[in-house]
Order: sequence, then structure tokens, then C-alpha cells
Amino acid sequence: MFSAFYVLGGWALASVALASGQDWWLIPFILGFPLIAPFAATGLYEVSRRIEAGEALDTARILRVVFEQRQRQIPSMAMVILLLFMFWVFVAHTVFALFMGVSALTNITSSPEVLFQGRGLVMLVLGTIIGGGFAAVLFTFTVVGLPLLMDREVDFITAIITSCRAVAENPGVMAAWAALIAVWLFLAILPGFLGLLIVLPVLGHASWHVYRRVMGD
Repeated sequence: MFSAFYVLGGWALASVALASGQDWWLIPFILGFPLIAPFAATGLYEVSRRIEAGEALDTARILRVVFEQRQRQIPSMAMVILLLFMFWVFVAHTVFALFMGVSALTNITSSPEVLFQGRGLVMLVLGTIIGGGFAAVLFTFTVVGLPLLMDREVDFITAIITSCRAVAENPGVMAAWAALIAVWLFLAILPGFLGLLIVLPVLGHASWHVYRRVMGD
């Protein structure tokens, strides 16, 4: 159910871009969409917590717990995620314009070959590197930070610091986990975001157990 909202969000962003004739926005939206995946997983963390604790998977109670997060620190973390996503879109748009110029902004859906020739290819490589940097920062902030906010009464700054320390103390494991998340999310987005219906619950459940293992619980 939570992953379905995420899929609908992807469709909405793509539809707005296409309907407005700004189809070149599809590139930063699609490449940056995984940046907000951690926030979409908050409901899945509660499901995983209940499974681990042997509690009933009551949909109404799960939704109530998620809804009650608005009075805690999750909204503050959501703002951090949203700001990073918006900044990524701005940077990606700038890189696109610098390399491709105004002429290439006509219709990349009908002329996708412009992305794989000369400057277009360089732009994709550079954009991927920059996007990877944004993803690394967000992963560092949220891999432990978000499930910690769902699990305990801490402020979002403490959650971010704790998450950064966890990544610094386990660089190899965290890098491998981040790479795995990136690959699976990318593959899940390819079939029109539909793959997220399967991938998000799996990653959300696995992320909860990574958090529990790192925190020594």
C-alpha cells in the first residue's frame, strides 16, 4: 500500500512534465526520484517493527502510527529530504542546459538519441556522478536516521548525527548496501515505476533490519 502511493507519485510527476510540454524534466525527476524513497519507507518500517515484535498487522493501527508521526520529528526529516531533492532538480536542470543548450529542450521523448551523442553523453555521466553525490549524502542522513525516528523519541538532528556515525563506522557494509539500493530502485523505475510495488517493501523491510543490526538491538 505504501509503495503504491510512491508509484502514483512517480506517475504524477511524469504526467505533469509531459502535459506541460516540459518533458526534459523527466531526466532529473527520474534520476532524483529515488532520493525521496527513504521517506516513502516510513510506513514500511512500522510494518517491519510489528513483524519483528510479533504484533498484529492491523492496517488501521499502522496508518494511525504513521499519521501520528506528524507531531514528532519525521516532518523535519522530510523537509531535509525534500530540500535535497529540489536542489538536485535545480542542479540537474542547470547541467542539462549547460551541456545541451536551449535547442535540445524541444522533445527528448521523440529524439532520445540526443542524450547519447557527444555532449549529451558527457552530460549523462556528469549528472550521474552529481546525482550519486546527492544520493550518498541522503543515504548517510537517513539509513539509520529515519528508522531511528520511528523507533525512538529523538530529535532529527540527533538522528542524522547517529546515522552519519553509523556510516562512518561501517563504510564497507554501508557502501555495499547503498549500491544495492540504488541498483534495485533504478531497475524498479524502468517499467513505469511499477517495479517499486515489489522492491520498496523488500528494501524497507531489509533497511529496518540493517538499522537494528547497526544499533545493536
